[in-house]
Amino acid sequence: MRTTLTIDDDLFAELRRRSQAVHGGLKEVVNETLRRGLSVGATPLPAQPPFKVKAKSCGFLPGVDLLKLNQLADQLEVDDFIAAHRRGGAAP
Repeated sequence: MRTTLTIDDDLFAELRRRSQAVHGGLKEVVNETLRRGLSVGATPLPAQPPFKVKAKSCGFLPGVDLLKLNQLADQLEVDDFIAAHRRGGAAP
């Protein structure tokens, strides 16, 4: 079948390079590339083993409440904001 397509310059350059590398025609390279691209996903991928995350010690000292670390970061940010405004500067 004959048709007209508009192909981006970078894609055309790559197709031209491939056709020269295999000493074939541009038509054959375009058709083969389209066939390969359309066949992706046609068959399901093989099942992969489940991804598992291994726990690792973070090295926090006993007594540090990990659930309050965000609260500490927020408080430090507020303290920096107040200090910057007292100096007359802009907030970081």
